[in-house]
Amino acid sequence: MTILFQGDSVTDCDRDRSDPNSLGSGYPLFVSQQLPGVRILNRGISGHRAKDLAARWQEDCLSLRPDTVSILIGINDVWRRYDSNDPTNDAAYEASYRKLLEPLRGTRVLLIQPFLLDISPAVTAMREDLAGKQAVVRRLAEEYGGKFALLDADELFRGAVRNEKKPPAWYAADGVHPTDAGHRVLGEAVAEML
Repeated sequence: MTILFQGDSVTDCDRDRSDPNSLGSGYPLFVSQQLPGVRILNRGISGHRAKDLAARWQEDCLSLRPDTVSILIGINDVWRRYDSNDPTNDAAYEASYRKLLEPLRGTRVLLIQPFLLDISPAVTAMREDLAGKQAVVRRLAEEYGGKFALLDADELFRGAVRNEKKPPAWYAADGVHPTDAGHRVLGEAVAEML
């Protein structure tokens, strides 16, 4: 059995791209420790948006013939609006995301909604754009149904803040990239769903 993790820097987490078996130091590594004997691959690439993932989908997903695919993409589609004045509207995000999902009908897929931790007013302001991207992922998970599952990572982290009584920055110092504690929370949830 092969599980493929796909996404941006949250998934990439400093993996060694010269080593096809490198998992980086984030939640894919944690999941691999929870699922011994399962082949785990990480093909996340820092900075990528949904359109970038769609452009490399044949090589970095379909050609690998995974049994299960986990997708976490979208925070850069949000972030570029604020740091580079280069927005991705929800329709374009959805069109790119559909290109990922169409060839995966019949494959087990975990869709992880993009998330933010409210560490500052500036980060919280990005929720205006994030909400649309989260709605797209939720709608696609419902539409595709069957072997497609959804993880609401935003709610996952809100629950961790409440239950563990830690500040949001404990889980993501910049509100986006998880700390070791944040990767642990995300990895535990993902492992349970796989």
